[in-house]
Amino acid sequence: MAAQEILLLGDLILDVPEPDNWLAGIAPLTRAADLVIGHLEVPYTTSEEEMPGDVPAPGANPAHLDALARAGIGAVSMAGNHMMDCGVTGLAETIAGLDRNRIAHAGAGMSLAEARKPALIPLGGRTVVLLSYNCVGPELCWAAQDQPGCAYVNVLASDGGPSRPQAELVEIDPASQALMEADIAAARRLAHLVVVALHKGITHRPAELAAYERPLAAAAIRAGADVVAGHHAHIARGIELVDGKPVFHGLGNGCVVTHALAPAQDHPARAEWVERRKRMFGFEPDPAYPLAPFHPEAVNGMIGRLLWHADGRIEAGFIPIWFEPPGRPVPAGERAETIAGYIADIGEKGGLPPLNLRREGAGWVVSPSSSSGP
Repeated sequence: MAAQEILLLGDLILDVPEPDNWLAGIAPLTRAADLVIGHLEVPYTTSEEEMPGDVPAPGANPAHLDALARAGIGAVSMAGNHMMDCGVTGLAETIAGLDRNRIAHAGAGMSLAEARKPALIPLGGRTVVLLSYNCVGPELCWAAQDQPGCAYVNVLASDGGPSRPQAELVEIDPASQALMEADIAAARRLAHLVVVALHKGITHRPAELAAYERPLAAAAIRAGADVVAGHHAHIARGIELVDGKPVFHGLGNGCVVTHALAPAQDHPARAEWVERRKRMFGFEPDPAYPLAPFHPEAVNGMIGRLLWHADGRIEAGFIPIWFEPPGRPVPAGERAETIAGYIADIGEKGGLPPLNLRREGAGWVVSPSSSSGP
């Protein structure tokens, strides 16, 4: 059996018209893969309810989930800080839309048990399991025994306040980590490949990893995960091999096109966040990117790539992508070497062991550098 190609996409927000157009640049890559897993950042719903707890994201058109299916995206993680922004109705409508499109999903549900339930994805006679956890809050979006929401790992804030995206999150709650590890160990018994998605990290800041990120990812690997897929920062992070298994500390944006972050806002909370974000993270968005006004370095993107061989061996790497104005992801083309170098560089700047990069077709395969040590 030939190796199967699994692609990993970062955050997905399609809340502007013509969703197929925004995915068209990367769709030839995603349709050609055996499995594509992305992260669904916002609810896809007609609900206009706004939940407290974070800067509220508007719901995207539920019909735009059909475009994800047409682009070959077969599974999504859902545990993130915006999934409950449109309330229970928003979550229920999102799940219904995914089910209608036969897109597997994990990380959110009508109870904590449902949110922690693994998605089992058949792939060529083998089974892939996807688990998904929100590590950044806000706590109001977390599921409970009889409360809809997201699966989560509680990372404690340095100020003693609740877990929330704009806090300095520093220390993993041991009981919460133990629940994640138990889920992974149980999933390991069901699957040939276990993918754990972690919504984690520091937004809009190049290279930097929070203190909890590497320990949490390593705990997931040692509990039985084969791959950790990180997202939330809206800018790429480095790649690490833990016991030979890949950790994508931040996949950056998969395809994010939205008016909710544009500088001109008539929504008070979003307008305030636009200005506060500039002060917190020290950048001015490029005016050429009104639908994706992120850090200027966020135009350097990647799609995580796994070659899963018949003997279970995984070759991990990435395909460089570029975000063309006003925010559309496309293959990197002549920029590919530069972006590959950027991904390697931010890993080392973030304190990760150096990696060797080997070009293979449109992508790069990563392996430990001889200077990484044992």
